[in-house]
Amino acid sequence: MDNSIGTVKFDITRLVKYITFLACLSLTAEFYSAAASVTQEKSDEKRKVKVSVAISEAIYKELTKAQELIEVGGTENVNEGLRLLGKLEQQKRLTPYEKAQIYNYFAFTYFQMEDYKKTMNAYLKVLQQPNLPEALIAGTIYTLAQLYFIQEDYRKAIEYINKWFELTPKPTENAYMLLGQAYYQLEDYRNSLVPLKKAYLLVKERGDIPKEDLLLLLRVNYFGLNDHPNMIKVVKELITLYPKTEYWVTLGGAYSEIKQLKKNMSIFELLYESGELPRGNQQLNLANLYLLHEAPYKAALVLDKGMKHGVIKKEGRNLRLLSQAWLQAQESQKSVEPLKQAAAMSKNGELDIRLGQAYINLDRYDDAIKSLESGLKKGGLKRRDSAYIMLGMANFETRKFNAALKAFTNASKDARKQKRSTKSTDQWIIYVRNEQNREKQLEESLKRKRR
Repeated sequence: MDNSIGTVKFDITRLVKYITFLACLSLTAEFYSAAASVTQEKSDEKRKVKVSVAISEAIYKELTKAQELIEVGGTENVNEGLRLLGKLEQQKRLTPYEKAQIYNYFAFTYFQMEDYKKTMNAYLKVLQQPNLPEALIAGTIYTLAQLYFIQEDYRKAIEYINKWFELTPKPTENAYMLLGQAYYQLEDYRNSLVPLKKAYLLVKERGDIPKEDLLLLLRVNYFGLNDHPNMIKVVKELITLYPKTEYWVTLGGAYSEIKQLKKNMSIFELLYESGELPRGNQQLNLANLYLLHEAPYKAALVLDKGMKHGVIKKEGRNLRLLSQAWLQAQESQKSVEPLKQAAAMSKNGELDIRLGQAYINLDRYDDAIKSLESGLKKGGLKRRDSAYIMLGMANFETRKFNAALKAFTNASKDARKQKRSTKSTDQWIIYVRNEQNREKQLEESLKRKRR
């Protein structure tokens, strides 16, 4: 199965950083919008007291100086800007809203410096101020949820995003996605799916197209739950809306997981023929599927081409697979060369013995003898007696009777050690001796005739 099935391809942390940056800008914009008016609201005795969102002219001017220094940039300017903010923080008679905006700008500055711990501390101080506008509270809580996510404190991120949901009558799909991603990072796939499904329905109800990232999150959660049928539905939607080769590969892998291997093979075959299956492991997967579905010739062609182009490594197991494919395709001659290469790479003698068997099938007995002797010398064989029998047969076919008898005798000894039957080897020994005697008699008869 391809690894991409269970992998989120997008960088959610980078996305959260970007969204958090926008949130900081939004909160800062709110401050300047309020500060520009520099007015003070008086309470209306006939109604409840309004929350003041005004800033005094003096505070506004000092904040503006700090802002200008920080925006110029450079260590010296930023430090001076932070010093001015610190001086403002110490002033007495600040309204809660003024304090909140000072901490808000501290947070924004620390965020630009990528000091997330100080950023979060500043935002927490914003929330400690009483009687703040609800929009400011909600925005700060949402930003904290994102920052906790960046810090990989997913439980805190979940806590704060849920607080934000309590304050927000119409949440966006991005908020649901953030909550779903936090649960996903905790490998809580069931809870992750709940907000992600809400996000999906929200988008569909608007008549919009679901974002690719949302579908990817749904996909990996279904994968985590081994819910391959639902995962397949999501991947099909990804292919329809965001057609990419990787999603076809994922779909093929999903079909493999539910044992629908013909569909898996069809997808990989389509991708291969269109030149969109470039990786060696993918082509090996296709070759194995061809062998599984009794198409060895196609398997051999894929493997042979892949090795010639350097896509599939010429290593022992791959060469053995190619040899097997040619053999099953009844291309015995073509099966020899990859097996020969694999045997040369192996320290174990098994492949040499298999190569010797292939040579015997092709009546190449001298080559068979060399391979069989090499295999016996390397060792590590499961059936030495069988190897000796093949060596005896190859020597017999080349009329090397003494070598054949020696090989069959060794086969008989090894069989006895392993408590196996020696009937076959004993029969071969008798047969070779009879043939050896017959040839001797024939040679003597010819000599007498010549005299």
